[in-house]
Amino acid sequence: MIRVLYEDNHLLVVEKPANQPMQEDSSGDPDLLNEAKAYIKEKYGKPGDVYLGLVHRLDRPVGGVCVFARTSKAASRLSEEIRTNRFHKVYEAVVADNGLRDRDVFIDNLKKDHRTNMVKVAPDGKYSELEYEVLERREGFAKVRIRLKTGRSHQIRVQFASRNHPLYGDQRYNKDAKPGQQIALWSSELTFKHPVKQEEMTFCSRCPHFPFGF
Repeated sequence: MIRVLYEDNHLLVVEKPANQPMQEDSSGDPDLLNEAKAYIKEKYGKPGDVYLGLVHRLDRPVGGVCVFARTSKAASRLSEEIRTNRFHKVYEAVVADNGLRDRDVFIDNLKKDHRTNMVKVAPDGKYSELEYEVLERREGFAKVRIRLKTGRSHQIRVQFASRNHPLYGDQRYNKDAKPGQQIALWSSELTFKHPVKQEEMTFCSRCPHFPFGF
C-alpha cells in the first residue's frame, strides 16, 4: 500500500519503501512509479494512462520522501528547481565513524561506469558537493544529516566511502557490509516551491530501520 504524504492536482508526495525500484527495471519487481499511477487511477477514476513525472530518483535500496509531478507543467518547473539548486534534499545516514569530523563539506568529481553501475572519484568526473553534520555517535558509527548540493548517482555513498566512512550495510561500497544488511540511508526531507502556488513546502520522513537504536 503506497504511503501518501501529500497530494493535489499538481503533486504527489510519497514515502518510498527501501529496496523498491523507482521505476520498472530488469528485475520485474513492483516499482513505485507504477504503484503511484495505479493509486491515482483508482482514487480518481482516471481513464487510460495516468501521467506522473519522475523528476528525481532514489537508489533502489534507499527509502524515504520523494515527489512525482502530476502534470507536465509541474514536472518542468520542479526539474528547473533541481537544475538551479532550489530543490533541497536532506538525507540521514549511519556511517563508520573513524574520526569523522562533527561537520564538513565534501567536494569531489564523480564518474559513473555504466557497465558496472559503480561510481568512483575521478579527475574527469562531474562536480559533486554535499555538507553534513553529526547528530549522534554510537558503537563506532555516526548518524549524520546530509544536505546535497548536487544530485549525482550514488553520491552520498561514494563520497563517504572514499574517505573511509562507508555507510552501514552498503553492499556496493562498504567491504565490511554483511550479506542481507540494509543500507542505513534515508531521504528524510524535501523542500521546494509548489510549481503553481509558488509556496515553499517541506515534507519529512523518518527511517524505521536504522541500526543501533539511532
